[in-house]
Amino acid sequence: VQLVESGGGLVQPGGSLRLSCAASGFSSSRPCMTWFRHAPGKEREGVAAIDSDGSTSYADSVKGRFTVSEANAKNTPYLQMNGLKPEETGLYSCMAPCIQCSAGYCYWPEYASWGQGTQVTVSS
Repeated sequence: VQLVESGGGLVQPGGSLRLSCAASGFSSSRPCMTWFRHAPGKEREGVAAIDSDGSTSYADSVKGRFTVSEANAKNTPYLQMNGLKPEETGLYSCMAPCIQCSAGYCYWPEYASWGQGTQVTVSS
């Protein structure tokens, strides 16, 4: 299984970015997929998840600003991030399959796959 993120970059506070996670190698339909944020000196933070049935889960801090969807490519979920804040700077990586998601944080099995991540920097 391979996960490849893209869409990161430098954006001013209040700006928007759309991240994607291209997935390949799943033996069946797309499983639950989730996004994590990794920032220096901070714990890994679950941001958002989309389950195999399209249901979504978000961290409280991003509700109303971030949206995860499949669009037209069911193996490429998108994370639309609006109203970005400087404290949301970090490496965003996707992971699959996820299990037991709550408020954007998901657990994972030992065989889960992780992408290499895409850097998001929110700064003026």
